[in-house]
Amino acid sequence: MAKILIVEDEQAINDLICLNLRLVGHQCHQCFDGKEALSLLEGECFDLVILDVMLPGASGFEIVEEIKDTPVIFVTAKGTLEDRLKGLRAGGDDYIVKPFEILELVARVEAVLRRKNRQERILEFDDLKVDFGSKQVFKGGEEIALKPKEYALLETLLKNRNIALSREKLINLVWEFDYEGDTRTVDVHIQHLRGKLGLQERIKTVYKLGYRFEL
Repeated sequence: MAKILIVEDEQAINDLICLNLRLVGHQCHQCFDGKEALSLLEGECFDLVILDVMLPGASGFEIVEEIKDTPVIFVTAKGTLEDRLKGLRAGGDDYIVKPFEILELVARVEAVLRRKNRQERILEFDDLKVDFGSKQVFKGGEEIALKPKEYALLETLLKNRNIALSREKLINLVWEFDYEGDTRTVDVHIQHLRGKLGLQERIKTVYKLGYRFEL
């Protein structure tokens, strides 16, 4: 997964971002000061920088001017259209306004890494291999045929691994907002994935909520 620098001076927000990105497999480095961030960026290479705008030492807009080939996502309370345009024109690849849902941040990170060709392409664990590019799944070296929604559900669980997802959230992410069925369809598809891929111990049921893929 990606090596990510988190530049945010609020300890609680920095810790929250770091915790959840590590849960899905990223390697995270935390920084709380603009000048420290500039020093780190001079000496190390990162796949992505998550950057607050209002920082001690140097602002996020000042920092992004010094970043050449590394994608940047601004995460800030400055949410006016003028601020968004300034951030994007300065070189930001995305702009998220606080407060935000952590799943949105995880998805935005994935989207930026994908655009920059720095995302995870193949994931291997146990006797399984999941190829995100070709959307193929192999078990013991043999391809397992999954229906489109089964694969979409598996990919969603994997890309948000170790994070508990409600049935409603899975409906929104996999079946999208125009789905008119009930959440029991999630349970049925989970049973299919467990049976076809032997994921009984990986896909955990979260009581009164939904599911979590443990990896």
